[in-house]
Amino acid sequence: MRWTIAPAPDREKVTELAHALNVSSVIASLLVQRGIDSFEKAKQFFRPSLEDLHDPFLMKDMELAVHRIEKAIEEGENILVYGDYDVDGTTSVALMSSYLETVSDRIATYIPDRYSEGYGVSYQGIDYASDNDINLIIALDCGIKAIDKIAYANEKGIDFIICDHHRPGHEIPEAVAVLDPKREDCNYPYKELCGCGVGFKLIQALSVRRGASIETVTPYLDLVATAIGADIVPITGENRILAFYGLQVINTAPRAGFRAMLSQVKKETLTITDVVFTLAPRINAAGRMKHGLYAVYLLKEKEYDTALQFASEIEVYNSERKATDHSITEEALLQIDKNSEKDRFTTVVYDEHWHKGVIGIVASRLIETYYRPTLVFTKSGEKLAASARSVKGFDVYNALENCTDHIEQFGGHKYAAGLTLKEEKYEAFKAKFEEVVATTIDKQLLIPEVSIDMPLDIEEITPKMYRILRQFAPFGPGNMAPVFMTNDVIDTGYGKPVGADEKHLKCTIAKNGKQFGAIGFGLGKHHEIIKNRQRFKVAYTLDENEWNGNVSLQLKLKDIK
Repeated sequence: MRWTIAPAPDREKVTELAHALNVSSVIASLLVQRGIDSFEKAKQFFRPSLEDLHDPFLMKDMELAVHRIEKAIEEGENILVYGDYDVDGTTSVALMSSYLETVSDRIATYIPDRYSEGYGVSYQGIDYASDNDINLIIALDCGIKAIDKIAYANEKGIDFIICDHHRPGHEIPEAVAVLDPKREDCNYPYKELCGCGVGFKLIQALSVRRGASIETVTPYLDLVATAIGADIVPITGENRILAFYGLQVINTAPRAGFRAMLSQVKKETLTITDVVFTLAPRINAAGRMKHGLYAVYLLKEKEYDTALQFASEIEVYNSERKATDHSITEEALLQIDKNSEKDRFTTVVYDEHWHKGVIGIVASRLIETYYRPTLVFTKSGEKLAASARSVKGFDVYNALENCTDHIEQFGGHKYAAGLTLKEEKYEAFKAKFEEVVATTIDKQLLIPEVSIDMPLDIEEITPKMYRILRQFAPFGPGNMAPVFMTNDVIDTGYGKPVGADEKHLKCTIAKNGKQFGAIGFGLGKHHEIIKNRQRFKVAYTLDENEWNGNVSLQLKLKDIK
């Protein structure tokens, strides 16, 4: 791995901030690196406030969206809440439909089938609305590129409100309202909301119009926090406020569906990381293995016993998902090996029998072995469908834009995208994608990176420092857990590989008479470096270790050199 150390922040700003906040220069440096260089900014960072949420009516078309929904409620129209089948989509549908059900009894929900309909707004969904006398569809986490589908709905007399956060194409659909902060003509101050976040801004606007306070919609923030974590959007600005209060809801008043999924988890306080690795995979599993509506039913269920039944079904889907993605990953690695494709700049693999629901996970797994932009294809009807994942620093969405001659349709983000193409175009696309990446990627990006915030003397690590660091949470893109580096440490002599296949490393790191326990997941092979009291350097985050009721600080190793 390559280690990159962030530039040292302005010393004068650090000194001023440390004095203003009465904190150490280490804490002040970390804050200044994050753009927090004044008392007021620090107050907003450490004490997120719902009052700092932006006025939802700053978003382009919000007035139009609110007016159309109010008209539908007033006139007793049927409303269909439509969303994608992943975590962001299903939480969005649960949020919007459960809110609207408090003011109307004419709300239906719709999640497209991953296999028969594919991603986003579908003709089948519009036909369903038409057949069921539905005049208004609210599409969440999708729709920004559905030009033809929205035109089809207009022909049928069905209005659309789009709540999306993906990048628009050259044309905006002819919907009644298109809420997307990434629209070039939208002046909304924060651009990084997830789909559920855009949905939340809409229910916030509706509640404002009804004269209600922000507290009436805060119970929905558990869904927003889950989507923020799962969709890997930056946890900065407004997202930080939404995630902070959403985690409070999860930890103090979780909805029945969350309680049911967490019934086997013995943890007092959940972090955003726990949400990402515990709740999100289970919510996703429904859409991957069965149907996304199962997740919506679970998230909306009010009775705990019924929620437990839904959760146990979803647990089965999640187990199936794990087994399936494991076997497909093995097959994909064999295919790469067999075709001697280890020297390429990209990984592109295809098998018509691979399960479409897990190819995105498989793409992420392949990056763990071959660190480069990756696409995993499978057969989907008459066409091929793929999930794309990228390495840090490389925009795979832009790369796909340069391959549009071979693609039927695509959409997504900088680091994750989806696409479809005709089978006969596969080889040409594969060659073009390799050419685009090979000629545009900085070769350094093909080596996994450890981003280090700052060097740290081991003596500076104290319980007080860790208590303040914990208040930097929730962590995520744009506000990652601080990574430190310490040189010239030794192991006290008891370091050893641990776990299955001795994959991990456990040791005690010492310098200048001070020592800390350390754990390095996946670093078992580095035991040779630390043997015989050899000096080495470590990159790590700080963590707590609980053992037999005793809690102590430990270093969570990211790499050793």
